[in-house]
Amino acid sequence: MTIVLTGSNGFLGWHTRVLAESLGKQTEALALGDKFDVDSAVDALGHASMLVHIAGVNRGSDDDVRQGNVRFAEQLATALGQTSTKPPTVVYANSIQAGNDSPYGKGKQEAGEILRRAAEQAGARFVDVRLPNLFGEHGVPFYNSVVATFCQLAAQGKQLEVQDDKDLLLLHAQVAAEVLLGLHEPEDSLRLATSRRVSEIAALIQEMAGTYSTGTIPDIANSFERDLFNTYRSFLVGDRLPIPLNRKEDARGAFFEVVRSAGGEGQSSFSTTMPGVTRGQHYHRRKIERFTVLSGTAEISMRKLFSDEVLTFPVGGTNPVAVDMPTMWSHKITNTGPDELYTMFWINEIFDPSSPDTFPEEV
Repeated sequence: MTIVLTGSNGFLGWHTRVLAESLGKQTEALALGDKFDVDSAVDALGHASMLVHIAGVNRGSDDDVRQGNVRFAEQLATALGQTSTKPPTVVYANSIQAGNDSPYGKGKQEAGEILRRAAEQAGARFVDVRLPNLFGEHGVPFYNSVVATFCQLAAQGKQLEVQDDKDLLLLHAQVAAEVLLGLHEPEDSLRLATSRRVSEIAALIQEMAGTYSTGTIPDIANSFERDLFNTYRSFLVGDRLPIPLNRKEDARGAFFEVVRSAGGEGQSSFSTTMPGVTRGQHYHRRKIERFTVLSGTAEISMRKLFSDEVLTFPVGGTNPVAVDMPTMWSHKITNTGPDELYTMFWINEIFDPSSPDTFPEEV
C-alpha cells in the first residue's frame, strides 16, 4: 500500500516525500493537468492507502488559476469514481485563502468541494487541511515564498528590501507535511504556525546570515528560528558549505575552535575511523550536524534526497573546515588517508532516543 501524491515534484510535494521516506512509507506520483491519464490514475489509486492532493495552480491569468485548480479536482474525481478499490483517506492540501475573492481562493474552494463529494461517494474519509504561507529548505525564490527570496538574497550578500510590510502566518513545509500525513490534526496547521511581519523575517534572516558568515551558529533555541536557519542554509549548499577554521600552531602543537553557538542546546562527540572506513550514511529532517576533521584526511559526501547528484568535499586536519550537513541530505565521511582519522561532531540538540531524527540512507 502506498501514499499517492499529486504535485510530488513541487516544493510541498518534495517535503511530503521526505517525511514519508523517513516513516518508511512508499509514495507514488499521480500526474494531473495535461499529463493526466485516467487509466494510470485508477491503477495508482487502486493500491493506495491514502491520496494526498497537493498539486495546484497559483500563477497565470485569473481564469487559468481558478479553472486550473478546478480541473485538477475534476480529474481526481473521475479517477476515484472509476477505481474499484478506493483509498480509505483523501487529503486535500487546501489554503487559508480558500473562499476569498481572489481567483486562487475561488479555485481552491471549488476544488475542495469537488474533491469532498468525490471522496464521500467513494466512502473515503476526506481531510481538508487549510495551510498558511509555507517556507522551508529548497523553496524557489520569487515564487514559493518571500522567505525563499530573502534567503537567496542574503546568501548572495545582498541587503534585503521590504516592499510590502505585513503580517504573515508561516508554517515550515515539514510540519505541513506532518499534518497532511496525519501526524497532527488538520486544525494544527494554524496552531503550529508562527506569525511574523515581513520586516521581522528580513531582519532575522539578515542577522542569521551575518552571524553564520564566521561559522557561528545563531540562536536557534526556538523551533521557528531553527527552521528558518535551516532554510537559509539550503541556499549555501555547494562551494560555500565548508567553513574555514582558524588553525594556530606553535611548538606546543595546534589549536582551532570547532564550533560557537549563540544560543540553544548542543551536543559534541568524537570518533576515530580506520583507513578506508565510512561513517554516516543517514539524513536529518531538523538537526544541524557539523563535521570537523581534527587529524587525518577524508572525503565528506552528500546527496539531496531523491536526487542523483553527489557533492564531495576533501577535508583534513591540516587545513580544518567545518561542514554543516544540510537537512534532508544523506551524508557520509570516509577516511581516505593512510592514518587513523579523528573527527569531531556537533549537533544542535541533545540526543533523544525517542526522537532521534536520524534516518538511514546511502549517499
